[in-house]
Amino acid sequence: MVGLGAWSLVGAALIILLLPRSLEQCGHILLSAPIVHLGDQVMASCIINQNCSHLVTEWQIVWKLEPELHPRERQQHLPNGTLQSTITLPHLNHSRVLLSCCLHWGNSLQILDQAELQAGYPPIAPHNLSCIMNLTINSLVCQWEPGPDTHLSTSFTLKSFKSQDQCQTQKDSIPDCVPEDGQSHCSIPRKHLQLYQDMSIWVQARNALGTSISPKLCLAPMDVVKLEPPTLWALEPSPGVAPPQPGCLRLRWETWKPSLYIEQKCELRHQPRLGEAGWDLVSTLPARIPEYELCGLLPSTAYTLQMRCTRWPLPGHWSEWSPSLELITTQRAPIVRLDTWWRQRQLDPQTVAVQLFWKPIALEEDSGQIQGYLVSRRPSDQAGAEPTLCDTTELNCTFRLPSEARGVLLKAYNAAGSSRPTPVVFLESRGPPLGRLHATAQDPHSLWVGWEPPSPPPQGYVIEWGLSPPSPNGSPMTWRMEHNGSIAGTLLQENIRPFQLYEITVTPLYQDTKGPSQHVYAYSQEMAPSHGPELHLRHIGKTWAQLEWVPEAPELGKSPFTHYTIFWTNTQDQSFSAVLNASTHSFVLRGLEPSSLYHVHLMATSQAGATNSTILTLMTLALEESELHIILGLFGLLVLLICLCGAAQFCCRPSRKYSLWPSVPDPARSSLGSWVPTIAAEDIFQLPSLRDPGMPPITKITVLEEEEKKPGPWESNDGSGTGSLSTLVQAYVLQGDPRVPSTQPQPQSGNSDQVLYVQVLGSPTGPGPGHYLRCDSTQPLLEGLTPSPKSYENLWFQTSPLGAPEPLVPHPEDDSIFEPLLDFPLLQGLRVSGAEGLGGF
Repeated sequence: MVGLGAWSLVGAALIILLLPRSLEQCGHILLSAPIVHLGDQVMASCIINQNCSHLVTEWQIVWKLEPELHPRERQQHLPNGTLQSTITLPHLNHSRVLLSCCLHWGNSLQILDQAELQAGYPPIAPHNLSCIMNLTINSLVCQWEPGPDTHLSTSFTLKSFKSQDQCQTQKDSIPDCVPEDGQSHCSIPRKHLQLYQDMSIWVQARNALGTSISPKLCLAPMDVVKLEPPTLWALEPSPGVAPPQPGCLRLRWETWKPSLYIEQKCELRHQPRLGEAGWDLVSTLPARIPEYELCGLLPSTAYTLQMRCTRWPLPGHWSEWSPSLELITTQRAPIVRLDTWWRQRQLDPQTVAVQLFWKPIALEEDSGQIQGYLVSRRPSDQAGAEPTLCDTTELNCTFRLPSEARGVLLKAYNAAGSSRPTPVVFLESRGPPLGRLHATAQDPHSLWVGWEPPSPPPQGYVIEWGLSPPSPNGSPMTWRMEHNGSIAGTLLQENIRPFQLYEITVTPLYQDTKGPSQHVYAYSQEMAPSHGPELHLRHIGKTWAQLEWVPEAPELGKSPFTHYTIFWTNTQDQSFSAVLNASTHSFVLRGLEPSSLYHVHLMATSQAGATNSTILTLMTLALEESELHIILGLFGLLVLLICLCGAAQFCCRPSRKYSLWPSVPDPARSSLGSWVPTIAAEDIFQLPSLRDPGMPPITKITVLEEEEKKPGPWESNDGSGTGSLSTLVQAYVLQGDPRVPSTQPQPQSGNSDQVLYVQVLGSPTGPGPGHYLRCDSTQPLLEGLTPSPKSYENLWFQTSPLGAPEPLVPHPEDDSIFEPLLDFPLLQGLRVSGAEGLGGF
């Protein structure tokens, strides 16, 4: 049974695998049109043959237009036994897409058939058709622009025919020219052409949706011929021909050999090789004369030249520009002005050493380049040429002259010639000097030098500047000549470096003489001082300190101080400061604390920055003992005065008078309750009941004063007598917590009037005997066996038969005895909790 079950599963699997393959031959798709306009409607039908129609009835047919599924619109059986499913796509928005007829088979789709749909546009007519007769390949090359993409495969064909009467009459046709895929140009070979006969040419574009043609072009092949560019050459100088003028170039060219029989004209363009100048065009150069001299250029300048040619006077196309040719124009003799300056040093009585300086200034824009300079003696009346003193490319020269020599000649030269000689006259210093020469730094790379022009004003000035002291490499000083004698200053920006000391010399120049040279020193940029002045303590006191410092001497290149700032700090890191003028050399610190430590430093500030001095630490003086006593005495008097004023104010208030010294009225004329001090509401507290066995009450009775004391009959022999309580009690005060026995000693009176202090401990209802404590007092403790007080005087002090104090045990039948005692003054004074406290009596 297991083997049969396995074979059944394998068979089912084979059926499932083979069944979809059989469905592939079940149906096919029919389209209304496989290629349509983009956005048009498309109808499709899926035909299921007779062998598979019974399967389709059990399963659903769906259409799939990638990647979406579309339900069928209708499904019907045809008379021939086939089954047809139809779908309509209202808008086809894909240029190329697959449409599939599918069948649900299990959980997947089985494709029955597929068809490709294409959508696009009909071709747009090509435009910009042009043709060139290329003699190099001997073909007529035509090119065009195909127009926008149609989304469909589009073919182009170049069509033409021979014609007469300006293409009105068609004669022989020319084979079509089909370009390669993606190309928009095509060539008609020479064998199909007649070079001087008109022909009509156009381009046809075709795809599945239509055909279009470009506008027709009527031409003769030679009318559109395009020549190859000529070849440029430099014209070599010949012995019988004069060299070109300055700013001119001579060149020649050779035309393309296949075009030798064609009449043509050429154009030449040129531009300087260096710079941003554009091309300059020279037109209408005849090709039959292959030489040309180009003038009007800058001398000694390299130029780039190119040439092109076209058929002329008949129509034709311009050739491409020829390869570039680079030539340099001829030189021109320098046209310059040479500004000169010199220095002389006497070597011996007959010889002087002269150091000559010059600067060339071009007088014209196209002045020739200078290759060197010549310095020679001035011509004399004697025959013979003077020897050359210097021939150099530098801008200075050193030579020797006799002491009587008064000048030399200087000129610039190049291959084309030399400039006009410039006489250099060694003038004597006999003119008026300048007034108030000064110099300041404008920025790190410039110096402004100014002066007061002398009277009469000179013709110009010579300004020299250089490092001071001179640099080790011995570089010469920089100099400049000002030809305007009315100016009063100039800005020097050449060879200026920051933080350097420069020596500046200005010399006025007159007609036949010069003024004396004057010097001034200046820094291009001043630095902050390297260190500040050192602080010194001159005098010090208890609350002040006088400081002084010596200002630093001015340093070259250091900016002078503009102001000082002094800072001082105490040990609590409290900082103080003060700003002082640059002319201040001392300062007094005030408001210091005696015997205190301070740190002080000085900051010196200039326009170039600030610098700090070293820190000075000082301590103020301490106060003297006499001064301290005076201060403490004054402070004590002040405190005493404040206390006296407070006490007087406190005592003079009526509300405070009775709280300190209460008035005790006569008990014979007033009740005890009217003069007993009133206890505030917040000071009232509850005493436990006398009958409560858990808390034995503590009662403290203090007798403040009694009128007289009489020794009782029970006085002891040891002198510690006990007096009886006075019948007239002045005051009774309940003090402290009644639950806690008082342990504080009471003050004893020094007079004869003694106060009795007694504490009674015990419970009136307890079984045990009561206890009596004697406080610090001169009065004796109450003894156990006393004849008094009577039972109606003080009920708390009853004695037992054994002679010990016995607490009272009230009986109900004794109410008649205790009721009259409620009016007793002593009981009224002890009433602290109302009638509850007296309920047991």
